This record gives sequence, structure tokens and C-alpha cells, in this order.
Amino acid sequence: MAALFSCQKQRNVKNVISKVMMYKKSEFVIPKYLLISVVFLLFLILWSNFFRGFQTWLPLKNFQNVVESTGIGIGLLGLRNPAQASPFIPYHGDTSLARRIRHHVPINADVKKEAVAALHIALELKEQNKNEKALKVLQHAIKLDPFHADILIAYGELVEQHESDIVTADMMYNRALIVSPKHKQALENTERTKPIVEEIDQKRFNRIDKKRDRLYKVPSNHPGLRRMKQEAYFSHIYHTNAIEGNTLTLSQTRSIVETRIAIGGKSLAEQNEVLGLDAALRFVNSTLLGAIGQLTVDNLLEIHRRVLGFVDPTEAGRYRKTQVFVGDFTPPPPEDLDILMDQFLEWLNSEETLSLHPIELAALAHYKLVIIHPFYDGNGRTSRLLMNLILMQAGFPPVSIEVQDRQRYYEFIDTANNGDIRPFIRFIAECTERTVDQFLISTLESSSLQVLNKTNRDRVIVLNSEEDDL
Repeated sequence: MAALFSCQKQRNVKNVISKVMMYKKSEFVIPKYLLISVVFLLFLILWSNFFRGFQTWLPLKNFQNVVESTGIGIGLLGLRNPAQASPFIPYHGDTSLARRIRHHVPINADVKKEAVAALHIALELKEQNKNEKALKVLQHAIKLDPFHADILIAYGELVEQHESDIVTADMMYNRALIVSPKHKQALENTERTKPIVEEIDQKRFNRIDKKRDRLYKVPSNHPGLRRMKQEAYFSHIYHTNAIEGNTLTLSQTRSIVETRIAIGGKSLAEQNEVLGLDAALRFVNSTLLGAIGQLTVDNLLEIHRRVLGFVDPTEAGRYRKTQVFVGDFTPPPPEDLDILMDQFLEWLNSEETLSLHPIELAALAHYKLVIIHPFYDGNGRTSRLLMNLILMQAGFPPVSIEVQDRQRYYEFIDTANNGDIRPFIRFIAECTERTVDQFLISTLESSSLQVLNKTNRDRVIVLNSEEDDL
């Protein structure tokens, strides 16, 4: 029995030893495959982050050349001014009026030659009375080289002569003058078109004023008017947030304002943006409507404090402390903000400024504030609230720059940056007139009002006394 137990014990010991040896052998085989896998994964990670590492370790001056050669804007990456040899910092603010995905690719010699060739082709087509084809070729040429004075002038003359679009033609001539201030043909053309365009702009202001005055005659207790005021309130909050990338729908925006109940599946930041704009609008309506010519820096800071108060309380109502970059636009440095904002408010409250038409004043104030870009975030929303404050002080309803017009909105700001603010003023006038028309349509009870049914969104009210002006 003892011998049997001893034999069994030896057999068990041998089994244990054999298993240990097998484990030791496998121990040397498996890590080799694991090591290869780990090395391969590390290689992939390093490769995927190569440019980020390249950006971090390469001197900023050299990195600037790399990104410029690829057409990526320095400002888009959140870098400091290349003239400052310091590490880059990210820009955490909103993009407000930046073209969010629009890189400026340098125009090389071949592209310029192609643009000039397209110009010659268009002129030949024009001589053959093939004006529609000539327009398309010139539009292509402008896309190739948007800063070629002769191309801009040729396009302006064509739309003026064959489409009777004096406003667009004048805009092209002015763009040519910005590029080449002494261009003889551009100077002659603008001298001819400028008074005509000024008259057209003034007629539009007069038309909108008449519609506003007609709206004044509607009793304040009119059910359609009360309903439209509510809709305009929610519409402004929705559109001004949507322009900045907020994904909440109009119905969701209204639900948050009315119930204060969170929407499932949507970020708290987006919902807090709605609450912030609601608070800012209430402040504007209850406190600032009577402050004509008396706005202060503190008033603007208070508006911004409410706009951003639910999203970023630490930066709400405060100027930014660092340099920021917005697309290809560089706002003023932070040390200049106090002086610039004081000058802005002095201009805004001056008698000369207040003598401007309210729509023109609202557009200019919007543009000037957003160009100063005093805050890290919320500059666009605060500027649009200031615009609406000026319009409401003049008796206009709150105006929404609709998200469908976002690209045009950015393009007109870009045109203003290039030296011509008038297209942006006309755009604000267009948005204002559309809003007034919507209010009038909601109270449509009189035969004195006619509606031009363009689309559901762009229906236009025609007053009988001004049909010939439209």
C-alpha cells in the first residue's frame, strides 16, 4: 500500500513538473507575438499623431511654413501670431463670424493665367451676344482669382448692361477699387452707379419704414400680433444659436424656454445656451429699450454675462485676456480692448451716429462689435442682441438672421472686412423687411395689404401706395 502511494505520488510530481515546464516553454513563445503586436500598435499611434508631434516640437516659424503650404490657416489651428515666438495656445471661444470650413489657398501663377484666359473667353462671348455663357465664365474667373480688378469690372458691366442689376455691378466696381484704387474704369463706373445705388438703398429704407408704421396701426391686443411676438422671441433664440452650431430644433428651443425641462439626448451646453439667450433677451426688453444714446460698457457686459452665464460663468461678462484668432481674421490684442470698447460706445451714443437710419446703425454696430471681438465666446450672439436692441428702440420687431442665410451672412461680413460694408447693411435691411412682412401677414385683415407669394419664407407685403417702387 505504501509502495502504491509512493508510486502515485511520484507520478503526480512528474505531471506537475511537466506542466510547469510546458508553461515555461510557452512563456518564451507568447511574449514574442505580444511584443510584435505592441510594437505595431505603437507605430500606428505614432504615425497617426505624427503631425501633432511635429507641430509641438518644431519651432513655430517653421511650422507656419508647413501649414501655409497645405492651405491650413494658422488662426484655424488656434496658434498665436507667428511674429510672436512663443508656444501656441488653443482658442476655446466661438467662431462667431468666421467661415468655419473655408481655407484660403494661395493663388499661383497658373491659376491666375487660367482666370485671365477665362476673362478673354467671356469678352469674346459677350461680343457674340452670348451673355448668359459669358456670365458663367466670368463667375468661374472670379472664383479662380477674386482679386483681379479687370475680371470684377467685366462682370459688373455685364450684369449692369444685360441684367440691369446696378447694385451688384456697383459692388463689383467697388471691389475692383479696393484691389486697385486708381483703376480708371472702376472710378468712372462707380461715379455713374453710386448715386443710383444710394437712391435704391434709400427707397428700401423708406419702404421698410412705411411697413413698420403700418404695423403700428395694429392694436396691441390683436391675437395674431401677440402670437407673432411670441414666435419671433423663440425664433431669435433658435436662429442665433443655430448660426453658432447649436443643434437644438425650434420646437426643442421653445420647450426649454417654456418648461425649463431638459431635452433627452442633447448636451447640457446647448440647452444652457438657450437659457442664456432667454435671460439676455429678457434683460434687453425690460431694461435697455429706453436707453437710447445712453448705452454703457456695463450694459454690454451685462448682456454678455447673461448670454454666457449658464455656459461659462467664469468668462461671462468679462473681456478676454489673451489673443484669439477667428478663421483668417485676427481680432485686436487684449490690451487694446478697454480703449476700443470706450471708443465704440462713444461712437454709438454720438448725435451723428444716432442720426443714421436705424437699420444702418444696427448693422454698423453689429459689425463694429464683432470685429472688436471683446470676448472669448458669445461675440456673435451679443452683437446680434445689440443689433436688435437698436432696431427695437426704433420700433421694429426683433429680427432674426436665419440659419439658412448663415453662409451669406459670413460672406457679407467678409466683404465688409475687405472694405465694403454696404452689402452687409443691405443684408440686415433684407432680414428686417422679411420680419416686418411676417408680422403684417400674421395680422392680415385689410384689403390695403397685398402679398407677393414668392415662397412661404419670403412672402412680401406690398402697400398699395408703393406698388410701383417694388
